[in-house]
Amino acid sequence: MARNAEFIIHDRYKLEKKLGGGSFGDVFQGTDLETGQSVAIKIELKKCKHPQLKAEAQLYAYLAEGETNPPGITKVYYSGEQDDYNIMVMEFLGPSLEDLFQYVGHPFSLKTVLMIVDQCLRCIEHVHKKGYIHRDIKPDNFVMGSGKNVHFVYIIDFGLSKKYIENGKHIAYSEDKSLTGTARYASINNHKGYEQSRRDDLESLAYMFIYFLKGKLPWQGFNRQNNTEKFDKICKKKMEIPLEELCENLPVEFASFLSYARSLRFEEEPKYQFWREVFQNVARENGIEYDGEFDWYLTKQK
Repeated sequence: MARNAEFIIHDRYKLEKKLGGGSFGDVFQGTDLETGQSVAIKIELKKCKHPQLKAEAQLYAYLAEGETNPPGITKVYYSGEQDDYNIMVMEFLGPSLEDLFQYVGHPFSLKTVLMIVDQCLRCIEHVHKKGYIHRDIKPDNFVMGSGKNVHFVYIIDFGLSKKYIENGKHIAYSEDKSLTGTARYASINNHKGYEQSRRDDLESLAYMFIYFLKGKLPWQGFNRQNNTEKFDKICKKKMEIPLEELCENLPVEFASFLSYARSLRFEEEPKYQFWREVFQNVARENGIEYDGEFDWYLTKQK
């Protein structure tokens, strides 16, 4: 995009600093000229090979439909076309949990992880209740808010998401699928080529929570053979490692949550609230209060 002149979108949003880009298009920071607040602006060429911005904007709108403050769902302020571009203007969010994990430089404290667990379970329950599965749960796809929402976790990047309810019915079980998402956090059933459902998002969440507490997962850093060999090696490790070894020195509830996610039937609805309460109880037992004081704030103060 030419930057030699001011680019104002919809007579309201001023395009400013580029934040990132890729095959999908570019992401910019901008300003809402009416309110003065920062916004994020996603832009893709209308003629790009796989346009997805309109569909993404529609999905965010659907996930927020009928809710004043849907848990962890980004607000979209504008979606449309201008010149040669499809454009989406959305709430400006903070760094991802992966960025913050790298910033802190060591495993998160139990307190920080329990606060993340509580919000992530709310996020994924909301997405599931709207009839979608995410299919790429990982620390990069959860971000913190900004401004007054700085203590809230948001779920992003629905590029691989899928509707699991069609015409009021759950999609059918099938096999021979290729791995979808990120191998490090993929469920065992995803590795095996089984159609994904709600249970797979939960299993991926479990791996993410363990990663935050332990600092790494045992299947990280495998030598890069071709992807098929590498994914098979990761799957084998996930299947073989005993839960007590994977979750060594962690509250037993983390192993229980992973075991539960793996035990769910294909169409079974997870007990999100039950598990939120289980982890809230872990917090109580450890004298932890969900006060929004995450580890990255403590790192900043040092």
